[in-house]
Amino acid sequence: MGDSFHVRAPLQALVVDVRAEVGQTVAAGQTLVILEAMKMQHVVAAEQSGIVKRVLVGLDAMVAAGDALVLLERAEHVEAARDAAEETSLDAIRADLAAVNERHAFGLDENRPEAVAKRRKTGQRTARENIADLVDDGTFTEYGALLIAAQRRRRAIEDLIQRTPADGMVAGIGRVNGEAFGDTGTQCAVMSYDYTVLAGTQGTMNHLKKDRMFEIAEQRALPVVLFSEGGGGRPGDTDYAIVAGLDCRAFQYFAELSRKVPLIGVNSGRCFAGNAALLGCCDVVIATKASNIGMGGPAMIEGGGLGVFAPEEIGPSASQYRNGVIDVLVDDDAEAVATAKKYLSYFQGALSDWKCADQRSLRSAIPENRLRVYDVRSVIETLADTDSVLELTGGFGVGMVTALARIEGKPVGIVANDPMHLGGAIDGEAADKASGFMRLCSTFGIPLVFLCDTPGFMVGPDAEKTGRVKRAGKRFTTGASLEVPFCTIVLRKGYGLGAQSMAGGSFKAPAFTISWPSGEFGAMGLEGAVKLAFRKELESVTDPAARDEMIAQMVEQLYERGRAINMAEHFEIDAVIDPVESRRWILSAIAQY
Repeated sequence: MGDSFHVRAPLQALVVDVRAEVGQTVAAGQTLVILEAMKMQHVVAAEQSGIVKRVLVGLDAMVAAGDALVLLERAEHVEAARDAAEETSLDAIRADLAAVNERHAFGLDENRPEAVAKRRKTGQRTARENIADLVDDGTFTEYGALLIAAQRRRRAIEDLIQRTPADGMVAGIGRVNGEAFGDTGTQCAVMSYDYTVLAGTQGTMNHLKKDRMFEIAEQRALPVVLFSEGGGGRPGDTDYAIVAGLDCRAFQYFAELSRKVPLIGVNSGRCFAGNAALLGCCDVVIATKASNIGMGGPAMIEGGGLGVFAPEEIGPSASQYRNGVIDVLVDDDAEAVATAKKYLSYFQGALSDWKCADQRSLRSAIPENRLRVYDVRSVIETLADTDSVLELTGGFGVGMVTALARIEGKPVGIVANDPMHLGGAIDGEAADKASGFMRLCSTFGIPLVFLCDTPGFMVGPDAEKTGRVKRAGKRFTTGASLEVPFCTIVLRKGYGLGAQSMAGGSFKAPAFTISWPSGEFGAMGLEGAVKLAFRKELESVTDPAARDEMIAQMVEQLYERGRAINMAEHFEIDAVIDPVESRRWILSAIAQY
């Protein structure tokens, strides 16, 4: 039958179970004795098959490491079934796992038909549907799914489990745009208030959840996507002793993420108070047309004695788009999520797959009539890769177009004057809009392309009432602090301080300052320069027709002097180019970045 061998104790412990019996045939891996040490049980099993010859310990015996427990005699080719208790099916669901699965199930959409039906009535998705659309399949790991509202003192635990899953906020980490940028994609912290749970309000527990997610986002440098729909602070939580709750850290933690990682806010529906405060911290706000966004909802307004208003009267999307709160206005939740993914893509790097329009159309993009307006957005769409342009803050500062785009797959930020508004003059709103966008691109390493067509800064008594001086100055301080490559292409007008602000403060500041053949330059607008410099001569001409003719001749003289070719001859700009060559010049500035 072969020789014998001992099965020994691996550590000092107490014998709590003896399963070996004399004469028993055991298989390798079969349990013989169970020991207990430090309140933990250790299974001692047969290392190879054999027949039990002697059992050397009994219950409650204390053994030392290395003590013999069982004597076995080797038995070749002996097979013995393991104890039934030791057999485990890969598909088996233990009771503890079943309990966890049951708790998780309360928060799933398929188990909340009434809540889902309410979202359908308003044409909106659920929080989980939006997240599922945003992140790549199978990559979302949820944090705090088993939280419930802190209302145990006023509601039954079973009610809270069923009606307040995740305490009204679904949060976790998932990969976004993995298909476009490879399997790694970009991991993002994603948080969505759940309006079907207590109107998406900010409760005690979901505040703690936000704190946790914001800390993780900072530690791991993760972009944050926040779905902000909700009614602000929740007064009904009772489980914690809170007077005012002003020591909440969520707003501080989120604000500290600004300029460290991209912050993307998405809103659909009503967003008030604390929810709106977080949304306002985001670098970009993407909102549906059905959105109402305000720092106070109806209850707060009425409580402050300021009147009674319906939610739809407070911060409607059209108003918030015009004043710059909303950067991108979309039709519905699906478009909002698609826009968030597109926005995030610019911070994920270059794309290898790209195409562009026939660049020869740029040769006729600027009208030969120097007084005729044109669509600068069409110029941008043609210059950039096809379908790569995402305009930001289009309803505010409409004299300036700010957009993210790509050139041969490389992300760039584009700042362009719009001659359809004030002839391209830079007013206060346009200056603020450009400064904020420039700072965003510089912070996250996106090179800038300035498309200049401006008669200068907007002037006059009304303009100065808007704080014009400070806002203009911010353009220069922001331009001087840029930490990314930038370049300037003059499409037509390049006059005065406004033109310099479109070149980082000086035509010598950018990687290059070039012009299309349609470019014209001067220290100020030509008509204004003539009327200012030759006022006495013009006043001496009494015939209005003759005076107009004189002005036209002087303007033509200044125009000839300030033509792009003459600027290049004096090396005040780097080159005058065929518009077809614009992309090549831009790539030369950003190729190594």
